Amino acid sequence: MVQPNPYGQYSSAQKVRALVKGIQGHQRWNEALAKAPDKEAMLDLLQQASDKIGLGLSRQELAETPPLRDWIWFKSNSPLFTIGSKDFGPY
Repeated sequence: MVQPNPYGQYSSAQKVRALVKGIQGHQRWNEALAKAPDKEAMLDLLQQASDKIGLGLSRQELAETPPLRDWIWFKSNSPLFTIGSKDFGPY
């Protein structure tokens, strides 16, 4: 008998929050995400985590829902500046 998805009634944002909470502080996932060479590798890892938990998030949901959207953006781009950077003087 097929079990119903317990997260089926949740919004994408609620599922992403559950995913973030599920991997938050987990050393293996955090290291893997930090070492991911690009956006696609990061999405692969997040999709695996979502599937493992049973959230059923699509790659599009992962890529477009905060805070994961922001993590992926920072992985793909350089921030405009970093607080404490010496590039902007001794502020």
